[in-house]
Amino acid sequence: MTVFAAHRPMLYGLAYRLLGSVHDAEDVLQEAYLRWSRADRSGVAEPRRYLTRVVARLAVDLLRSRQARREEYIGTWLPEPVSTEPSPFGAVDTSDLSIAVLHLLERLTPPQRAVYVLHTAFGLPYGEIGEVLGRSADDCRQLHHRASEAIGGRARFATDPAEHRRLLDGFVAAARGGDVATLERLLHDDVVVWSDGGGRVRAAINPIHGRAKAIRFWTKVGGRTRDLAPVRLNGEAGVLIQGYNRYALAISVTDGRISGVYLMANPEKLSTFAGVLS
Repeated sequence: MTVFAAHRPMLYGLAYRLLGSVHDAEDVLQEAYLRWSRADRSGVAEPRRYLTRVVARLAVDLLRSRQARREEYIGTWLPEPVSTEPSPFGAVDTSDLSIAVLHLLERLTPPQRAVYVLHTAFGLPYGEIGEVLGRSADDCRQLHHRASEAIGGRARFATDPAEHRRLLDGFVAAARGGDVATLERLLHDDVVVWSDGGGRVRAAINPIHGRAKAIRFWTKVGGRTRDLAPVRLNGEAGVLIQGYNRYALAISVTDGRISGVYLMANPEKLSTFAGVLS
């Protein structure tokens, strides 16, 4: 196995955390490989550290360049879901790869996101992150502090996997059956529904806030469901649903109730689930 191949799952996890896009992460890894193959590696004492820096810099540059494109995106932009059965990220903790966490990371500036991911997920010291971003260690420490304040930390979404699956299955069954009483019991008062069609399929353009509006939306959507399949979605229980269109569904949980529902319907973002429900 080549050095690059040995580190690829880790590098892919880094690029995906920074970009929330399979396509963009693959592009970054391809460019990183080209740079690695052309580099004079005689002076590279630690390939993992070297490659981490290359991938991080490429990803941050791409984050900055795509901001204009994101402003033109139709409706809500959600991270591209990844099938983690098996995981393409190797044998690592995937708790910070959930759709809910990646969606929160979209609130951050590219430097904030880079510092947060590199320090929280990969344990890099602020001085080393500063070398990647061209900033001082103190600047990086402040960026991490602001990022943590902006997203509130990933621990807020920590849920027992069995409980997560139970809530998801109950929600899907209630939505399909139009069971309003069960939906009222499962959904948090302040639940928010995000729907990403990318202008390619019908989807709610704006987030849907509040339990009553969410129930009206999901009793309508759930009634159109024909087939579904449970999947491991970004390290958590998810479901792939076939109705008028195909979409992936994920949830986040707060205080034992569903506080966020994420509906990824843009067909360009469902490539890793090709063959499921086909």
